[in-house]
Amino acid sequence: GTTCVLVSFPFIFNPCLSCKENTPQWAAFIYYLPFIVIFQFGWAATQISHLSLIPELVTSDHEKVELTAFRYAFTVMANITVYGLAWLLLNFQVDQPDRTEHLGIQDVPIFRNLSLIVVVLGAVFSLIFHLGTKEKPYPPGSLPQPEESTPLLQKELMSPPRPLLIWKDWLLEPAFYQVAVLYMSTRLIVNLSQTYIAMYLTNSLLLPKKYIATIPLVMYISGFLSSFLMKPVNKWIGRNLTYFVGILVILAFASWVTLAGQMGAEIYGAAVLLGAGSATILVTSLSMTADLIGTNTHSGAFVYGAMSFTDKMANGLAVMVIQNLHPCPTELCCPACISFYHWVMVLVTGGIAIAAIASLCCIMVWPIRVRYHAVCLQGLSGAGTPYGGTESMEERIRSGTLN
Repeated sequence: GTTCVLVSFPFIFNPCLSCKENTPQWAAFIYYLPFIVIFQFGWAATQISHLSLIPELVTSDHEKVELTAFRYAFTVMANITVYGLAWLLLNFQVDQPDRTEHLGIQDVPIFRNLSLIVVVLGAVFSLIFHLGTKEKPYPPGSLPQPEESTPLLQKELMSPPRPLLIWKDWLLEPAFYQVAVLYMSTRLIVNLSQTYIAMYLTNSLLLPKKYIATIPLVMYISGFLSSFLMKPVNKWIGRNLTYFVGILVILAFASWVTLAGQMGAEIYGAAVLLGAGSATILVTSLSMTADLIGTNTHSGAFVYGAMSFTDKMANGLAVMVIQNLHPCPTELCCPACISFYHWVMVLVTGGIAIAAIASLCCIMVWPIRVRYHAVCLQGLSGAGTPYGGTESMEERIRSGTLN
């Protein structure tokens, strides 16, 4: 996955090598398409395998929140680095007399240089990760070896041993779809707000182009600081209420944008709300996914992959719908797009937040746990299957203790 990202990413942010001014758009599309496909494949492979390590490394619910929060914090640090570099590059360019305050073809070298810097930094830290992180795999279907602190007689011995869930079993679990809808809603809020914040700043608020670096930078700093509160807040009020608090912050941002037609310096306050709310709901939804996986870490990659698939499909369809509704299809921006991006920001945050609240209510009524598989095993156990019943297991424990 890392190799695919390193190979494809520089080409995406560089001009088409064989394109000219009169090159049709469909030819440029064909040129960029394979690089985008390779990048998305590599990014998904990297992200899913990295997320799957969380339930593999720890078992405690609070430790899962802590690892997820740390992961998000370092993600934010990476994003802050990118936006900080973008701000420096844009500032150096603005200081030159022949540069303008708005984005244009003259800014291509800036994004080219930025992409190359990002690839080099990413390659260095990926190498550190692969050399410094040691996996301890154990054979599929077996349990990890007991450690010094492991009790000799565990409570799980009093119940019949259960076979591990495979990918087909997850498709029968209602909780799998509950978490998928919540995670999809979360990713829609986070990804679409990050996608359209630049257009909102430059086209709706008519702010200088340096704001497309400073506002996301403020959002990420706010999210970075909020991520350190995730573990204590989750321990204090629980997963569901923590997610609800994050959604309330997102709704506060949407209300602010709705009521304030034009914003100047106060946009930084709105950015703080969006960054803190996005961090809260994203970390909490990932922790809920880890809760769903539980001890079935061997199929954790499938669960994370399915969640990522739903979010990619939903984001792609949402962007297609928004672009088809664009009032200026033949121009970069026209007077009608000033209000268009304003309401896009309201709907991708406030509108989707309402859908996320409905999904959260469903989880609060039917908590996240494996239901169908447990019911099937209980029925098999009562019918005298090879898995054995509880009574026979207790007799074996008693006889072993007496011997």
